Amino acid sequence: MAEADPPARTVSLGTGVAAVDAAAWDALAGFGAGGGNPFVSHDFLALLEESGSVGPGTGWQPAPILVENESGALIGAAPAYLKSHSQGEYVFDHAWADAWARAGGDYYPKLQIAAPFTPVPGPRLLAGDDAAAMLLIRGAEAVVRQNELSSAHATFVAPEQMPLFEEAGWLVRRDIQFHFANSGYASFDDFLATLTSAKRKQLRKERARAIEGLRIEELTGDALKAEHWDAMWAFYQDTGARKWGQPYLTRAAFDLMGRRMADRIILVLAYEEEQPVAGAMHFVGADTLYGRYWGCLRDIPYLHFELCYYRAIDLAIARGLSRVEAGAQGGHKLARGYGPVATWSAHFIADPGFRRAVADYLEQERRAEEAEMDWLEGHMPFRQKV
Repeated sequence: MAEADPPARTVSLGTGVAAVDAAAWDALAGFGAGGGNPFVSHDFLALLEESGSVGPGTGWQPAPILVENESGALIGAAPAYLKSHSQGEYVFDHAWADAWARAGGDYYPKLQIAAPFTPVPGPRLLAGDDAAAMLLIRGAEAVVRQNELSSAHATFVAPEQMPLFEEAGWLVRRDIQFHFANSGYASFDDFLATLTSAKRKQLRKERARAIEGLRIEELTGDALKAEHWDAMWAFYQDTGARKWGQPYLTRAAFDLMGRRMADRIILVLAYEEEQPVAGAMHFVGADTLYGRYWGCLRDIPYLHFELCYYRAIDLAIARGLSRVEAGAQGGHKLARGYGPVATWSAHFIADPGFRRAVADYLEQERRAEEAEMDWLEGHMPFRQKV
C-alpha cells in the first residue's frame, strides 16, 4: 500500500501575539486550571505589545511563528521577534555581533525566540506534538534564509525542548542560574535546619536586620491597588535606570499586568511608616514562584535579600510550590540556599564559516562553565549528610 500523504500544514509569520486567538495560544502553552509558565501566556506577551514595551521604536518587532492545520486551527506557535540589538535577552551575544561586523556582515536584524526581558526558562515551542514543534524550528530557519538574516536564537529554552533544537542542528549554549528547591519544607525554619550552623546564623541576622523599623506587606489579586502599582513602577524605574540605562517596560505594562494578571502576581512591599520604600514583584506559575522586578528608594542593608529571596522562599513553602527562580546571574544567591541550575539556549547561524567560529567559542565556554558548575555545587551552604 502507498503511504498516505502527510497532513497539510501552513507555517506563517504573524504580526503579533495580540492578534492571535488567546484561547488557542494558551491551550498550546499549557494553561489549564493550574496555570502554566506566565511568561509565555497570551496575557503577558500581548500586554507587552499593547503597552508599547515591544514594537515600533523598541528594537523588538513581534513576529510570532504560527503553524496551522488544514482546517486553519492553530497547532503550533513560537513567541518570536525581529531584533535590531541584543538588549533585554540575558544571553549575551555582543561578541558574536562584533565579530560578524568586523567580517563585513550585518548581524542585525536577527530572529529571537524568547519571552522579552525575561530570563526565565520555559517552553519556546508551543505545540501539541513534536512534528508541529519541528515545523516551528524549520519556520525560524526559513525566516532567516528568506530574509538574509544572520541568525536565529531561542533563549531560556525548557530543557525538555532542547533535544528538538539539537536534532535540527542548532548550536547549544548552557549558562547558570540559581534556584531554590523546595524539598517539602514545612516552614522557613525547616529549611534553615538543613544549613550549616554559620549559615543559619547569617540568614537569621540578615532577616532581622533587613526589616528593622519597616512594615512588610504581601499583596495579590484584588488587594493590588493603583497606589501599589505606582510604588512598584518607581522602584522598577530606579533599578532599570541603574542597570540598563532605561527601563524595558512602560508604565502602561504595569497597569495591564494589574488588570489581567493580578491573581498571578505577588507584590512584597516594604513601608517606612506609611511610605513605601522598596518592593519586589513575584509571578506565580503552576509549580514555581518567579522573582522578577525589584527596586528601592534608599539603600537598606539586606532588604534586597529579604524581599527577593527569603520572602520568596516563605511564599513558595506556604503555597506548596516546588521551586523559586530568582532571575539571572547572582552568585550571592548560593549562600542563601539557591543552588546552581543549568539554563539552555539554541542558536541557528546561517553562514557556515560564522557557524564554525561560534561553535568553537561555545565549546571553550562550555568547558569553563562546567568547571564553574562543579565549583558551585561543591560550595552549597547545606549541612553534610551523615
